[in-house]
Amino acid sequence: MEIADQPIRFDTKIAVALRDDLQSWQRLNVTAFLVSGLAATMPELVGEPYQDADGTAYLPMFRQPVMVFAASKEVLTAAHSRALSRVVPMAVFTSDLFSTGNDRDNRAAVRAVPGADLDLVGLAVYGPRNAVDKILKGARLHE
Repeated sequence: MEIADQPIRFDTKIAVALRDDLQSWQRLNVTAFLVSGLAATMPELVGEPYQDADGTAYLPMFRQPVMVFAASKEVLTAAHSRALSRVVPMAVFTSDLFSTGNDRDNRAAVRAVPGADLDLVGLAVYGPRNAVDKILKGARLHE
């Protein structure tokens, strides 16, 4: 088997954990917001632009899969604490953000609450595979 034919393995993981009681539209919205934080601050996560056979250019995307998990409120709170202690890049989405309509108000809503009291509905983390797996202990792959 040639090197180009071998599967690509990553020693890192991009993961999103969503609270298991969200509505479908909320799960999609929260996921999009959370991964945008990783892409915006970690350019090494983004691959090369795409191009079809006609030469039409498309935007680049993450260079590795994004794993999406479901978790209870308690598991999300514990994951948040573990991510902070492991100092991995993390984006958070709180329930308050469903009632705001812009970035300024979103940031103010998070800033108004101590970290331990955030009503998390989702978080995204990036780091070594084993660290991310430990952070998300108790979460299950989203169906």
